[in-house]
Amino acid sequence: MRKTSLVNPSTMSDRGIMQRLWGYAKTQKKSFIISTILMIVAVGFELLLPILFGEASKILGEPDATYDKIFVIVIISFVSLIISSFVQYGQTMMLQKAGQTIIYSVREEVFTKIESFSQAQLNSVPIGKMVTRITNDTNALNQMFTQIIISLVRSILMIVAILITMAVLSPKLSLYVIVICPIVGVAAFIFRKFSRAAYREVRHNVSNINAFLSENLSGMKITQVCNQEDKKLSEFRERNLALRKSSLKEIFVFAIFRPFIYVLYMVTMMVVLWIGTQDHIAGGIITYSILLVFYQLVERLFGPIQRIAEDFNIMQSAFASSERIFETLDTEPEIVDALDAIELEHVKGDIEFKSVSFYYKKDEWILKDVSFKISAGDTVAFVGATGSGKTTILGLIVRNYDIQKGQILIDGIDIKKIKIASLRRHVGQMLQDVFLFSGTVASNIKMREDFTDEEVREACHYVNANHFIEQLPKQYDEEVRERGNNFSSGQRQLLSFARTIIHRPAVMILDEATANIDAETELLIQDSLEKMMNIGTMIVVAHRLSTIQHANNIIVLQKGVIIEQGTHQELLKQKGHYYKLYQLQYQDHVDHTLVRVN
Repeated sequence: MRKTSLVNPSTMSDRGIMQRLWGYAKTQKKSFIISTILMIVAVGFELLLPILFGEASKILGEPDATYDKIFVIVIISFVSLIISSFVQYGQTMMLQKAGQTIIYSVREEVFTKIESFSQAQLNSVPIGKMVTRITNDTNALNQMFTQIIISLVRSILMIVAILITMAVLSPKLSLYVIVICPIVGVAAFIFRKFSRAAYREVRHNVSNINAFLSENLSGMKITQVCNQEDKKLSEFRERNLALRKSSLKEIFVFAIFRPFIYVLYMVTMMVVLWIGTQDHIAGGIITYSILLVFYQLVERLFGPIQRIAEDFNIMQSAFASSERIFETLDTEPEIVDALDAIELEHVKGDIEFKSVSFYYKKDEWILKDVSFKISAGDTVAFVGATGSGKTTILGLIVRNYDIQKGQILIDGIDIKKIKIASLRRHVGQMLQDVFLFSGTVASNIKMREDFTDEEVREACHYVNANHFIEQLPKQYDEEVRERGNNFSSGQRQLLSFARTIIHRPAVMILDEATANIDAETELLIQDSLEKMMNIGTMIVVAHRLSTIQHANNIIVLQKGVIIEQGTHQELLKQKGHYYKLYQLQYQDHVDHTLVRVN
């Protein structure tokens, strides 16, 4: 069964991972086949060199040795080296292009998958860990596709070719060399097991550090205001130490394996020299030239073996990253389109909640049997204490979360029967915490859609955002820094109004838009709100009751239950909960005014 949580990544077998990776590699099969052919050619030229050197030594040992014969061998060696260099260049470029194409697809697939997750799923994993999966983990895969896999194949081909060449030159010496190979195989198997575990731990700790940095660098201002630099440094040091320990453990595993291979190489070299020398002295078939060729072949044999060790080391990192990537790709989005979901071409704006109950955590109900109707074109406001369920209702309308009980209808259609993209396209959301992307004022309003500059200006004039935009040095081309931190909260809110209006939604959601803004900007926002009320259905969550007095209906919530509803005047006449809230805010306003006057 596919997972719906990203918190606990599963472990996969190497075979399972390779099968998944092959699915991506198949798209570049032609490039890999050509690269393999080029690699075989390069291996052939590389094996030719020790044979030519052996032939040169044999010629030098002859009484009638001439310069011409040696010169021919030198020329052949030089040409072989040049051809081999060009072949390796072509192979490298082809592999890099294929690898980058694959990683581009993987990175895009992971990002697209993350975009499909529900708010609950996104909230379950720190942003830094998500960033790690799209960047660091995919980069580890890139190295595997562009270097490691083809290097492993090349090394294996080289080893096989060398052993065959050895067997042809001297079956006796090659037998001693072959005896060493099983030892290397067992060592590689043991190394793979321990290095894989070490790399998993390293990747986990890298994700933890990235998650910590993503959160704390964004919140550095609060850290400084609260004078908590030492505490945060201590927390970072703890995570940094964990990464250091896991990295040292990984290095320790490799530090044992690599010298062990080197020891095997030296033992093999000594055995070849000892057996070969004895045979030569005894008048056997092993000549000095054969011994010289064998010496170079053994050196070339353990070069690929050493590379295999290093490649295995990097491959374990790639496999650990692959596990995390595939864990993300295998996570099923919690909120998906129904098989029979429809596309909404037009929305009037009628909304109805029928006995809706909802919780974030099981049995901790945020809404309890909530029912209400909103007629198309009406403005409805929700008020109540923090935690009463106001903002939750707004999130449920656009299916940020799915309800556990009841039914939500738009124009008489259950929202679960409407395609999510279609539903959200007809609903404009203006939230208290406005998020602006890096770019320009115009790009943040257009949101990369094909709106004209004139449409942008019209939207900004409509919501009064033009008052501050046209005073900027570059006006609509003014740069927006990260999260829009070069604009005030009121200016960001006006930009969010313009961004919503330009998309012409049938339903508009407004969540605490007038909170934490200055009086002058509030007047502009109030004027904007009055205009927007004439566009379509508007649903408002407001802390300041003075901003919702003209709403067609005001719904009062308390602990997830509707306790009152009616117009502003009707609720005041009831002298219930709303009346008490209004009296408190009115008195606070009077007291604040008197303080300013005095």
